[in-house]
Order: sequence, then structure tokens, then C-alpha cells
Amino acid sequence: MPLLGGRIGVLQATIHTKSKGISEVKLSHTLRSTSAVFDDPNLVSAAGLVPALALAESAGLRDLADEHLSVPTDKGANAGLKVTSLVGGMVAGADSIDDMALLRHGGMGRLFTRAYAPSTLGSFLRAFTFGHVRQLDAIASRFLIALGGLTGLLGASADPAASDTDTDLEVDRGYALVDVDDTIIEVHGYAKQGAGFGYSGVRGLNALLATLTVPGGAPVVVAQRLRKGSTGSPRGAKRLVGDAVRTARRLLGKNRPILVRMDSAFYGRRPVHAAIAGGAAVSVTVRMDKRIKAAIEAIADDAWTTIEYTDAIFDEPSGRWISRAEVAEIDFTAFAAQKKSDHVPGRLVVRRIPDFNAEKNKAAGQDTLFDTWRFHAFFTTTDADVLDTVAADKMHRHHAVIEQVHADLKGAALAHLPSGVFTANAAWLVLAVIAFNLTRAAANLTDRELAKATTATLRRKLIIVPARVATSARRITLHLPHAWPWESAWTALFDRVNDPPPSLAA
Repeated sequence: MPLLGGRIGVLQATIHTKSKGISEVKLSHTLRSTSAVFDDPNLVSAAGLVPALALAESAGLRDLADEHLSVPTDKGANAGLKVTSLVGGMVAGADSIDDMALLRHGGMGRLFTRAYAPSTLGSFLRAFTFGHVRQLDAIASRFLIALGGLTGLLGASADPAASDTDTDLEVDRGYALVDVDDTIIEVHGYAKQGAGFGYSGVRGLNALLATLTVPGGAPVVVAQRLRKGSTGSPRGAKRLVGDAVRTARRLLGKNRPILVRMDSAFYGRRPVHAAIAGGAAVSVTVRMDKRIKAAIEAIADDAWTTIEYTDAIFDEPSGRWISRAEVAEIDFTAFAAQKKSDHVPGRLVVRRIPDFNAEKNKAAGQDTLFDTWRFHAFFTTTDADVLDTVAADKMHRHHAVIEQVHADLKGAALAHLPSGVFTANAAWLVLAVIAFNLTRAAANLTDRELAKATTATLRRKLIIVPARVATSARRITLHLPHAWPWESAWTALFDRVNDPPPSLAA
């Protein structure tokens, strides 16, 4: 079948398997007998945008932006269409404003009523103030909740009342996990407002994120904030944790237990109290100050339980792989030096591993408890009947899953922060999160394997699918590649969005 208007023949690839198991792909024609012409007005490179943006439309993205965004002047006109264009471009792989031009090729004009020029979208973003970014935060939260109802994302029900009445079922599902952490997005040059050197020693801007994960599911982002590059990790964490817990509650229902996990940078009364005020438990790494060391010394010798890591963990200080450790716990009140209303009772869970430098320390006359063992401790308010010492330690160690989300976003729309204006980049971060959650919700309508895949994998299998647009009897037909390896997943997404079950359509 001819491609590109019959100008060239299809290049058929053949695979030759050699005796050593090495395969190679060879062109069926030499380059001298091949030509290329960009002249077909009916081709599109990203047919997966059709069901993805249809899902966004069903979840009300454009209507939410029109209702809540108040960007002034003509630059803020048609905010819903501009937000949808930016999100659509990001879903298709755009990581800069210029990349939004990929929405304006071939037959895209026949599939979508309006796609703005990159310059128009750039002017729109640069008109944002901090207040408009907060409006976009509210849109992202409402949009995620709508996606949850439409797709069953994170086990959310289309009927919020159902989650509140089935208490036993909600508790049996275990803790839903809200992870909070920040990351540096590298930038170059001096033109970026707010750029600076933070804890990583890299010039950039600091993005603070909160993800929500349920057992057996993939994470979504429930709160986000862009800060200056030199900002300390806990700055603004109180408000972000509060926003994240509220969004999680609206997604999962008021009876589902939620656990907020944070590292030692966020061990402070403000983030911890924000989580507790929202009805969540906390699990936060502590810093080794005098009070923590005194509590560890008070743990009885027979209280330690030996655990074995499923996968050995590389210990950087000793330069060795660690496969065994011991854990114990002791009652502990966090922030006891503050006023009484700030006190938080809970448990101090401690994990210790042998210090392989202990013999050297002993020879030097330093044979003490903290030379024989190295300790890692965290404070938690979880119920000991639900999570015992070993289970609480195991759950806390998995907090690093949020790093995968950071890497995922940096491999997609956050590969760059495209503007020199700080508020434009802050808006870009929120839009990148919306695109991430939309892609995750779309994958949730396909199969279990894809539902946990990275954004890059989802884009390759579901979004960047070439198609030829044809019209017959006022009906548009997308002609997709024959024998597409992920045809069943793509078709499942298209069918669910085009004709959803009544319970989801409601």
C-alpha cells in the first residue's frame, strides 16, 4: 500500500537472525532509490491524542480552565482551549513552547478544531501571576478528581458517597500513600528568574511534589509547587502537604487511611501537623539530634528484630552491600521542646546495620554504641496493630518511589523549563502534572501492564501512533498502522472513551 500520497513505496524491513543470535534490520531499498516528500495533508503523527484529549474533555479540563482562570487581556482569552493545547502538546512529547508546533501538522486541523501557535501559547504563559498559578493548581486538583471518577483511577468511585459508606472495605485496602519530596530541575544561563544553586550544587529551580499511590497501583501527582533554586526543602511544605491530603481525601473517600511519607528535610512541626490536621498518619525520617540518640540508647537489647532485605542495599559510607539489618521501636513524642499543643505522640522506629569500621574505632578507644552500629530512624503515627515494627520499616523504605516520578517528569515535559519568567515556568510545572495524570488515567483504561508503565512507554505505545485521516458520510475514520503491536490496548482506550460504561459516563 503506498504511503505519503503514492510518492514513495513503503520501506519493508527484514530481520536476519545470525548464528550467534544477533539480528539486524536492513532496508529493502538503497537510499539512492528512495525519496521523501512532506506533502500529505491527511497524515497525523500522534493519533493517540484523539482518545487522550477526548478523555480530558470528558473530565472537564477546558471548562475548568474557562471557569477558574482569570488571566487578563487578550492573552488570557479562551483560556480553556489554550490550556488544552498545552496539555495535548505535552502528552504528545513537547518539552518546550516551540514543540507545541507538533499540534499543527498534516490532518491535525481535521481532528481538532483549534490549535494555537507556539508564540500565542508562550504569551499566555508569560501573562501568569502567582495567583493565576494557584488557580491552575485548583484546576489540576479538580481535574484529577474528575479523572478518578471517569476511569476508576486509584480505585476512586464514580459515586463519592459509595466510598464514605463502605468503611470496612476502605480500611481493608490498607494505607494509601502520599509521598512528599523535592527535586532540582536544571537550567542554564542567568536569564531564568529564580534560578540558583540548591542542595544538589546544580543551578536550577526547585519543584516540590506530592504523589498518591494505592497498593498495586501507579502513582499520580496530587500537589505541586515550583520554588527558587536556592530554596530549602521544607519551605512551603505545610501548604503543599495540606493540599495533597485534601485532594487524596476527595479521591478516595473520608474513611480510607492515608499515610504521608517524607524524608528528614521535612521533619518539622508544620508539615507534620498539616498531615495530621487532614486526618492522615505520618512516617518521616528524623535527624540524629541529642533527643533521638537518647531514645535509641533507651531501647532494650532484646527489642531488636533481625530483618533481611529482599534486595541488598548499597551502603555508601561503608562502600558495601547490606542484606541484613535489625529494627526496633520505642514510644516517642515529636517536638516535645515546643509548646504542648505542638506535641505529637507516636513511635520512633529504628533500623541499625553493622558499622564495618567498628574495629578501627575500637582500636582507637572509641568503642561505643554509635561506633558499633549505624542507625536510621523515622517517626511514625501509624497504628501499631496495623503496621508492626517490621512492616512500618518496610513501608517507610519504599518512600523512594517518588524519585521515579521525578525522573518520569524530567523525561517528558519537565526536561526543560522553557521560559525566563518564573511564573510561566510555575504554570508549566502544573500543566506538566496535568499531562502526567491524564496519560496515567488513559493507561488505566487499557491493561494492567501499561497502567504501571512510564510516560515515555505510554507515549510510544498509545500516543505517537501515525494515522491517515479519512472522511466518509460525515464520519471521520483514522487508518492506523496494520499489525500495530499494541492495537488491543489502543482500541480499548478508544472504545472506553468513545462509549464509556453507564456507571462511568454518569
